[in-house]
Amino acid sequence: MKQAMLTALALLTLFLLLPALLVGDAPAAALLPPSPPAPGETAGPSAPLPELDRTVTLRVKKADGNVYTTTMDKYLPGVVAAEMPAAFEGEALKSQAIAARTYAYSKLSSSSSAHPDADLCTDYACCQAWRSESDVKSGWGNNADAYWQKIASAVAATDGQVVLYEGQPIRAVFFSSAEGRTNAAVEVWGSDVPYLTGVDTPEGNEVPNFHSTVEMTAEEFKAAFLSKYPGADLSGEPAGWFGACEYSSSGGVSAIPVGGVRLSGSELRTLLGLRSANFRVAVEGQTITFTVTGYGHGVGMSQYGANAMAKTGADCAAILTHYYSGVTIAPYPDL
Repeated sequence: MKQAMLTALALLTLFLLLPALLVGDAPAAALLPPSPPAPGETAGPSAPLPELDRTVTLRVKKADGNVYTTTMDKYLPGVVAAEMPAAFEGEALKSQAIAARTYAYSKLSSSSSAHPDADLCTDYACCQAWRSESDVKSGWGNNADAYWQKIASAVAATDGQVVLYEGQPIRAVFFSSAEGRTNAAVEVWGSDVPYLTGVDTPEGNEVPNFHSTVEMTAEEFKAAFLSKYPGADLSGEPAGWFGACEYSSSGGVSAIPVGGVRLSGSELRTLLGLRSANFRVAVEGQTITFTVTGYGHGVGMSQYGANAMAKTGADCAAILTHYYSGVTIAPYPDL
């Protein structure tokens, strides 16, 4: 019992210290426009009405600053629609629904200085993205009703289910895509989380913009870098600015010396707006090129990896227990 209490206290302290971008980067739903259903595909039979989700009340702060009160069953479809493409496999959508519900439960047990008047907000950089039914349907054309029912069914079919570690909802962080392996939390944020370890992930070139390139002049890089790190020495030829990179177990950059300043790959990624910290640097004359693979911080559930697993027959429980180590999936209605 004492060990469990110490573990819970350590995790709570960690949650308060982790950066705001803990859940995900830009939603995967923004990366892949919904494609028409395959021939013969339907949204599936309507799921039964949720019994647990409709008993949980949330205060959600919208982008316009207004706070509205809703229930979990009304809130979650808007999150799943904003965070994951509706064209994804049903089991991947269920995984996203459970992750989103878990994150919402974890926020109910703590307050945020960013929005003390609300449990959650709709800014993905702070909490998790959310879009209204009318908003998402406006971009789905003739498939709008089928896609909305598909997402609503994924939410209802997982009614009340959350990801638990030692009986408590985890911080169910997720991201878009990675190359071959996810990151452990300690590799990105410097703090160990027992259920956020590095695991294999199966997505690849089917991901839109899986490989991307950012090219800039030496002067552009110098101006951006010195604005954040004014003490850096960026004299001489640009090829001499960069030291040898250190790499994480997933192949991303864990640390890189630039002009005598040692910073993490995530810090340089944020500064330059790279899609992930899995990048390589090439300098040719006065041109600096970053070749990037994947999208997001790389910790927790890969959304495109979840979809790839679902395509091979994995259900949502198998997906979630793969990406979150040592967890269980169960209803958690009594927070």
